[in-house]
Amino acid sequence: MRGNVVDLAVAVVIGAAFTNIVNAVVKGVINPLVGAFGTKDLDSYSSCLKGPCEGTGDAATGVRILWGSVLGATLQFLITAAVVYFLMVLPMAKYLARLEARRKAKEGAEEVVEVSELEVLKEIRDALVSQRGPGHGER
Repeated sequence: MRGNVVDLAVAVVIGAAFTNIVNAVVKGVINPLVGAFGTKDLDSYSSCLKGPCEGTGDAATGVRILWGSVLGATLQFLITAAVVYFLMVLPMAKYLARLEARRKAKEGAEEVVEVSELEVLKEIRDALVSQRGPGHGER
């Protein structure tokens, strides 16, 4: 149980540090790419649901849907999920599958060895019985 708690603590710390990297990638790479088609910041993209939509921040009027913020958060999530999956989950799954295959192969080899030993012992028994001759009965 303690090993699992330590693993979880390490995962949380790595996840927190990794979040900063993803945020930097989104702000430094993704936002400028989107900025080539419009504004540099995704948070500034919005639609007016009920007008007039004027001003920004607390002085804003109307009802705005800030879909740019949702898009930015979605991109951050997708990038984080993809990196975690391809750099952590997928390699670990392949490693565990290889370990399982080795374990099964080892068990299969042990069964073959056990069966062959049993067959050898039966042959030895039969040879000893045949050497005694027909006059000696089995006990």
